[in-house]
Amino acid sequence: MPPAQFLRDYWQKQPLLIRNAFPGFISPMSPEDLAGLACEETALSRLVAHDRASDKWLLRHGPFEEAMFPQLGDHDWTLLVQDVDKWDMDVAALLPAFDFLPRWRIDDVMVSFAAPGGSVGAHVDQYDVFLLQAEGHRRWQIDARQALGQEAPPTAFRDDVELKLLREFHPSHDWVLGPGDMLYLPPGVPHHGVAEDACLTFSIGMRAPSAAELLGDFVDTLAAEADEALRYRDPDLAPAGDPNEIDAAAMTRVVAALNALRMNDPDRLGDWFGRFITLYRSAGELAPLQTPPPRIEVEWDLGHGAQLLRHPWSRMAWRKAGKGARLYVSGRELALPARDAQRLAAASAIDGAIYAALSQAGRDAVIELFASGHYQMQLDEEE
Repeated sequence: MPPAQFLRDYWQKQPLLIRNAFPGFISPMSPEDLAGLACEETALSRLVAHDRASDKWLLRHGPFEEAMFPQLGDHDWTLLVQDVDKWDMDVAALLPAFDFLPRWRIDDVMVSFAAPGGSVGAHVDQYDVFLLQAEGHRRWQIDARQALGQEAPPTAFRDDVELKLLREFHPSHDWVLGPGDMLYLPPGVPHHGVAEDACLTFSIGMRAPSAAELLGDFVDTLAAEADEALRYRDPDLAPAGDPNEIDAAAMTRVVAALNALRMNDPDRLGDWFGRFITLYRSAGELAPLQTPPPRIEVEWDLGHGAQLLRHPWSRMAWRKAGKGARLYVSGRELALPARDAQRLAAASAIDGAIYAALSQAGRDAVIELFASGHYQMQLDEEE
């Protein structure tokens, strides 16, 4: 299916089951690899277990001890690790298959291992997700009636579990996915996945900030950049009929004071959004180099086979702005020629040829970002 057809007919409209989406798919990660990652201090991991007899759910957060896994038994539990694409380059290599979507919209690749019967319960996600079966088989049930123009599903959550599980779930479709099969779900579609056997599932999730998130950051930015001279003013004040009343004229002035803070400049608005959307939501600040090597040394290495590899936590996007462009890098912005901004946003690695093709401003940006921790040097002999 051409991407344009998928976006027209399915994207944020209705689910789509894609059999053999990745023909001959072999998982780049094993369950043992995932368990090892879940033991890392900075990895975001969860364990969900279900007691069928009592219908009780257990949620635990990592990092986990390696000795825990043999004690879990052989059924009804699931291990989930977020942001695996930030840790494993082979998992990250899946993302170019989704380049028909804006890269800044892709949040992460979550990988889950489920023992037979393992599940996280029936739930709803408020973002688009592609569920790629990597190993084993998982049964997916979904309630797509609303997406197909029928009745809306019940959305009340259970109040006896930590997880946001649906109190009622009435599936309209039921499929078993094997390796290479993929299910696309738009936001708001109730779904329930249960492992038929020991299985790995990759979830490619989209970043979809809520209106509250956008408004909160937007207002914070407005407040931080506000001119102290912009204040509530009432030069048209008339004698008060009731000095204790907040009248309609006062509220009109309040609206005028707030409107004075609006970002009427499209470039200011674009810069705010570029900074916001490239912030990696789960990581701390990248550590700058304590003693960056001299620029002449970096350029000599690049000219002799070295590469600068972008740090996996460094998110980039770019936007045309005036006669040039802005490159947004993990919440900061750099003014660059459009060609440079486009190249740097697309490049996971910078070699000597890419570096040499940049303008002076582009090369300056690379050196600055390298010193700030956004790139790591890989010398030729390390390959």
